[in-house]
Amino acid sequence: MNESEIARICKALGDENRVQIIKMLTGGELCACKILDAFDITQPTLSHHMKILTDCSLVTARKEGKWTYYAINCETVSDFKDAVSQFTCRPSPAEKTAGKCCCKDC
Repeated sequence: MNESEIARICKALGDENRVQIIKMLTGGELCACKILDAFDITQPTLSHHMKILTDCSLVTARKEGKWTYYAINCETVSDFKDAVSQFTCRPSPAEKTAGKCCCKDC
């Protein structure tokens, strides 16, 4: 996963409603109407949020008749977790000597 993809996902997760939608989808695929019921927002606002989540590939969408069903894209989530896990914390010399570092590596 490249830096642009990581940044797009981080930007998508920068909204509380979208984080809550992702949490809801961890339970499995949901119809847009079920997602909408959980929020005090309009359908166009939900569509906006879902477009952002699908554009960065965190969520997949499938149409069935007039309904749209959303699910987490497990491959993207796994790739994102792997990318973020590469971020490491290295304490400054002052933190090391003060014993204030929170890293396991110190």
